[in-house]
Amino acid sequence: MTDLSTTRQATRLDAIGGHFDPWLLGISCALACLGVVMVGSASIGVADGHDVGPFYFLSRHVVFLAIGLVMALWVMRTELKTIEQHNQWLLLVCFVLLIAVFVPGIGRSVNGARRWLNLGVSNFQAVEAVKLLYIVWLASYLKRYSEEVTATWGAMLKPIGVAVGLVVLLLLQPDFGSSSLILAVTAGMLVLGGVNMPRMFGPVLIGLPVLAIVAIAEPYRVTRLTSFLDPWQDPFKTGYQLTNALMAVGRGEWIGVGLGASVQKLSYLPEAHTDFIMAVIAEEFGFLGVCTVVALYAGLAGRAFWLGLKCVEMRRHFAGYCAFGIALWMSLQSFVSIGVNLGLLPTKGLTLPMVSYGGSSVIMTCAALGLLLRVSYELDRAQRQVARVRNETTPPPVASPSPTTPAPAPVAAAHAKRGDVRGTSRLRQRVEPTLGRIA
Repeated sequence: MTDLSTTRQATRLDAIGGHFDPWLLGISCALACLGVVMVGSASIGVADGHDVGPFYFLSRHVVFLAIGLVMALWVMRTELKTIEQHNQWLLLVCFVLLIAVFVPGIGRSVNGARRWLNLGVSNFQAVEAVKLLYIVWLASYLKRYSEEVTATWGAMLKPIGVAVGLVVLLLLQPDFGSSSLILAVTAGMLVLGGVNMPRMFGPVLIGLPVLAIVAIAEPYRVTRLTSFLDPWQDPFKTGYQLTNALMAVGRGEWIGVGLGASVQKLSYLPEAHTDFIMAVIAEEFGFLGVCTVVALYAGLAGRAFWLGLKCVEMRRHFAGYCAFGIALWMSLQSFVSIGVNLGLLPTKGLTLPMVSYGGSSVIMTCAALGLLLRVSYELDRAQRQVARVRNETTPPPVASPSPTTPAPAPVAAAHAKRGDVRGTSRLRQRVEPTLGRIA
């Protein structure tokens, strides 16, 4: 009888489904729609310079977005445990992709950088896939070696060593922006994974001077740094990008000049539909438009961090660390892209996620958001299952004895033994995440 009851309960639990987080879904759709509108607006001047139709880049962006939607739906329907089982292969794919760009006939060089894979119909930037695959591997690693990462040097240094290996391949392309992003995501996930904070100071103190040396080793990077400090010293050469971006931002004022009315996008602002699309948004929608975009990315990152924390509290560590990694990726990349457009950071080739034109970025960002929505689905499903178990295991209320009738000795003893905590469940979570707390 007990086995039959357990089987019936397990069947009911398996039948319980979850719901995708509506906030994440809404923000993702809003960013995708904003991207379609702004790519269509910002790419008109670029298309004219390439002697193609005015909607050439818009049509390609919509196609890339459709492919990304298919990728997102596929990931949303895949169990996280299935993804976790292939974590070692995903890490291998990261290195294969970054090495393949140097293979003649497969890799392709654009503007002096060898970052793209030639797929025939289009180019694919390998690092965009590496970002997501590496986050999944690191999330699995932190789950499997959570205690060792907190307690030993070796377990903490292994993912740092993997990240350094990826960074070396990226610097050979060269791609300093993505290299910095990979290192920052690694450090953030280790801290959120519970690594002992004093141990992190050593790699950070070593890594920052190395990055500084790499940044000033190439003359064009030094030029970017110096032109960033005062772009108006040479507004027609080294400061050309930033000065035109700042003019676009200034023309926008409070509410902008209106959709499609930007002047800087008409062959003045370089890469208006990719790296500097935020400047076009600022010109056409003004300060209020910029604040809206910042609020969307803040909401996306904040919701992802919240989901990650809830997953860790429920001991679903792989899901939680995946959410943390994607949140770090989206927040850092959007921060750098917006900062570059507003003149707060030196120029870097990082696109605005889901908004800028670019097939590789759009497709892999959609896949990352699909994974984040899958995390929200499994978290909601787990919460519903726990609630069902608690309801079924809660004992019925016991009628209190009359004041004149003392409680039977066995009942009183049982109440005293359990501390009179009726209605609680052994499934209640009592483990709090360390999240980088100093031991």
